[in-house]
Amino acid sequence: MKQMLAQVTSLETLSKNVYQVVLALPEAMTFAAGQYLQVVMDERDKRPFSIASCPSSTTTVELHIGAMPDNPYAMEVIEAIRNNGELTIEAPLGQASYRANSDRAMILIAGGTGFSYTWSILQAHLRDDTQRPVTLYWGGRAPADLYYDARLRELSKQHKNFHYRPVVEQANANWHGAIGLVHHAVLAEQTDLNEADVYVAGRFEMVRIIRDEFHAQGLPLQQLYGDALAFI
Repeated sequence: MKQMLAQVTSLETLSKNVYQVVLALPEAMTFAAGQYLQVVMDERDKRPFSIASCPSSTTTVELHIGAMPDNPYAMEVIEAIRNNGELTIEAPLGQASYRANSDRAMILIAGGTGFSYTWSILQAHLRDDTQRPVTLYWGGRAPADLYYDARLRELSKQHKNFHYRPVVEQANANWHGAIGLVHHAVLAEQTDLNEADVYVAGRFEMVRIIRDEFHAQGLPLQQLYGDALAFI
């Protein structure tokens, strides 16, 4: 882990309340897919965000920050970006990174902007040119929350080993995926959890439920990865 001052090269909206932030690093950084960084607001206030980039990018990092006006934790970071054009960060951090050497099928589960964690892992996995199957379940409240939906559907056409399962709680007439809670969609389709590596990111409550229910369905805890697991 190293502390550095990163320049903001891009701040764009991915959806109504999600921002894509691209940071240029002062020097090349090696990290593993699935790791995160901390934005240093001050020495006693450090805020973690998953790195959305593929590790093949060593001089820039991408973040997906969900920030609503009533969420000062994230919105203050966006305001710091707008006001200063730079962020002090600590990186890389986290132990729940991509296990490239495993032979087990992969299940990626994301709630909301927890997608950034799974997006980094997915990109690294597809670059490996392996036939090891990977399925991504991405849950949101409404279709508009799944801001990379079209991109993921196209990737699933290009890679036979990649399967994409979007899930929303509130659907419209044109919705093409599942309706309900994301972990229910996983349990409805995946019957051999003991033979999979499962990566999860989202709200702590969602991660806790997945840990408990998936373990009850046969998933060994050592095959479940997510940095939130250290805190619940």
